Amino acid sequence: MNTETIAAIATAAGSGGIGVVRISGPKARAIGETITRCTLSPRHALFSDFKNADNNVIDQGIAIYFNAPHSFTGEDVVELQGHGNRFVLDDILQRTLSLGARLAKPGEFSERAFLNNKIDLAQAEAIADIIESTNASAARNAVQSLSGEFSNKIHALLEALTQLRIYIEATIDFPEEEIDLQTDTYVQSALLQTIDRLQAVLQQAKQGSIIRDGLSLIIVGEPNTGKSSLLNQLAGNDLAIVSEQAGTTRDMLRETIMLDGLPLKLIDTAGLRISSDQIEQEGIRRAGQEIERADIIFYLQDCNANPIDLQPSRHCIAEQLSQYKIALPKNTLLVVVNNKIDLKQKRPEVLSAADLHTNYAAVAISAKEALGLDLLAEQIRLFCGLSNHTETNFTARRRHLDILERCHQQLLIASEQPAAELLAEDLRLTQHLLGGITGAFSSDELLGEIFSSFCIGK
Repeated sequence: MNTETIAAIATAAGSGGIGVVRISGPKARAIGETITRCTLSPRHALFSDFKNADNNVIDQGIAIYFNAPHSFTGEDVVELQGHGNRFVLDDILQRTLSLGARLAKPGEFSERAFLNNKIDLAQAEAIADIIESTNASAARNAVQSLSGEFSNKIHALLEALTQLRIYIEATIDFPEEEIDLQTDTYVQSALLQTIDRLQAVLQQAKQGSIIRDGLSLIIVGEPNTGKSSLLNQLAGNDLAIVSEQAGTTRDMLRETIMLDGLPLKLIDTAGLRISSDQIEQEGIRRAGQEIERADIIFYLQDCNANPIDLQPSRHCIAEQLSQYKIALPKNTLLVVVNNKIDLKQKRPEVLSAADLHTNYAAVAISAKEALGLDLLAEQIRLFCGLSNHTETNFTARRRHLDILERCHQQLLIASEQPAAELLAEDLRLTQHLLGGITGAFSSDELLGEIFSSFCIGK
């Protein structure tokens, strides 16, 4: 238990019907009773005046006392729920500080909940993810993580590794029971099952990360292929000037959108062409920088041009981009978008569905008439491993993915080990890595970095 009492305004800045000042620590109850001039009973809401040192009323509201360990932080907690005016709330907060509390640091309430074993680290991060969610799916996934969905999967993996370690290390301690790793069916079966389970969690985590953080999507192509029209249709706004004159877009346009429930960071670029115009050259150079960082590239071409290959290979597109000193990333989804089908009264269609092995797809659409936009969303979902009805069960951060990927590699190494001692060490290292997700094994530096990103009051 921490010996210091902390306090902060727990509600968002601005005006509102209700504002909350939260107090946590050994002095919380005494501070609450001094401000309300009432005796506070655990888990009972008390309507009262909130008074200052001169016995003048600061505000009226409800005081609730949660006794340790039956509170969010695991400590004594008092919440003073008054009116949502920042001046009034600040007066209440200043009163708590004058009575012995100190101002809480960002994320300190959640950090204390973690340190007092009320929640694990993944659940603590989910609190911040709920607050910061930019779409309904991300919020639902974060709530699931807070309820323990992600943590339970990690604990199940840790338990499987523990059981396997017990079996293997027993044979090390008792040489007469020495096992042959190449022929022992239990070890091989248990290890492969654990690898499969880890892969399944990793795939879910990737999907949860996409829903949480979104993907960067860049629209590129030669001038007058309809890039700005597509940007405007996807964004639902006239963000870019649309003109028959080639080279209208000279710089990048950015917009964050939702496409069929997927959050996308959308970037429109200058048309790719050889030009002596320095401004246009700079626009193309910047486009190249964005392409190298993009998750998805929409390469637009006019399907009515002659000659035209409606399904050019990645190699072909890479060669075209190389004319402008732009490299095509290997792991980025390339969608060849054949635009302007309306000019020949064609119907939108998928010419080549997204393939995870080639990271390639080809689609025919009309940006002007908004035909085939659903097909573009479908290809992105295929690339992400998401169906139209897929709902991931938890949120995940980049650090979670890094740990799971490292664990996967470690277990693959373990599966090739010839000696029980080496296998046992690989399993121990994997356990230690996995424990970093829930906070079982976490450095103080990592905890400081995570909780410092929280808002004050959480």
